[in-house]
Amino acid sequence: MIDKILVFGAGYVGSSLGVLLSKNYQVVIVDTDKAKVDKINLKKPPVEEYLMGTYLKDNKLKLSACQSFHAHLASTNLIILALPTNYDETSNYFDTSILESVLSELNKYVFTRTIVIKSTVPIGFTEKAKKMFENLEIIFVPEFLREGKALEDNVNPSRIVIGEEKSKSEKIANVFQSIAKNDPEVFHMSSTDAEAVKLFANTYLAARVSFFNELDSFSLHHNLNARDIIDGIASDPRIGHGYNNPSFGYGGYCLPKDTKQLLANFTDIPQAMFSAVVKSNPSRKDYIAQKILGKNAKIIGVFSLVMKKNSDNFRESAIFDIMKILKKAGKELLIYEPLLPVINSEFNVTHDLSYFKSTCDLILANRMDDSLLDTKDKVFTRDIYGDN
Repeated sequence: MIDKILVFGAGYVGSSLGVLLSKNYQVVIVDTDKAKVDKINLKKPPVEEYLMGTYLKDNKLKLSACQSFHAHLASTNLIILALPTNYDETSNYFDTSILESVLSELNKYVFTRTIVIKSTVPIGFTEKAKKMFENLEIIFVPEFLREGKALEDNVNPSRIVIGEEKSKSEKIANVFQSIAKNDPEVFHMSSTDAEAVKLFANTYLAARVSFFNELDSFSLHHNLNARDIIDGIASDPRIGHGYNNPSFGYGGYCLPKDTKQLLANFTDIPQAMFSAVVKSNPSRKDYIAQKILGKNAKIIGVFSLVMKKNSDNFRESAIFDIMKILKKAGKELLIYEPLLPVINSEFNVTHDLSYFKSTCDLILANRMDDSLLDTKDKVFTRDIYGDN
């Protein structure tokens, strides 16, 4: 019987899972970041996350957070690892060092608790981990979450994929089904197949984003109406309307690193599409930067560095590479980003939106915002539909 769960990682995946699971189980979230731990214990969201604040105000949650797991290990039935695995450009491989460090520490204890890996890992990692850490029962369970809506997507998951045969993992599947309001289909498969599902799914989404971004580039070049073209294409039910809103490029926690990792897994296997998906992103950002430079603006404003609304994630945001190109061309940049301190060694930052709008000759917005409508003639965006 599972009644207590340890969740390692207070990021989007770990905190959203921890909050939802704590309605049915006693949950302790473990993170080395004291600020995040303190926020959870004060019932405040540790990350910018749609709906999380509402859930945390629920006094019925059996949730706490700490920086050390040792005092809770003996009474825990299930451990979930939602730890960062950033992509290492030098090795062309996910950096799994944090994940392996925690597994190594847990491996010192002889117990029968199941370890669920929620971190995105290279294909084949879980099988290798089982051999490295023989005291642990390890199962890979990928997450399929939209940035800024992780909690909502855990409540209504598109599917649940369990990297283990049903006879050994039905109890684990039941844990994730217990927090779902819908009735998601559950897929049981090998851990390696489950790892492939995660990477191929995200690479497909990146390919879709790239397709509509390059359609938009074509439209810009030929002065065509991108929205009319996309509406005409997306009306085909085989194509649909998801992930069809042009942007400055794909970014965020998952798509950039997952596409590169999948491509690295294709060493010695003929392919062309996945190389194209990876190459398309810098190509799009360079094209957008050249379009911006062609407007000959003296002071260029950047409205928000985050990838999406309801998010506090700057990582791999497409605007950074565009900013580098603009700075290299000698352009003066002013950043409006309330999540950054005004005194910043890297950027010229303001929190004064009125000053920002009046000072800048051109404003870049990956996603349009109502606060920019009064200066929309200054705004350069490829946001056609006004959504994420």
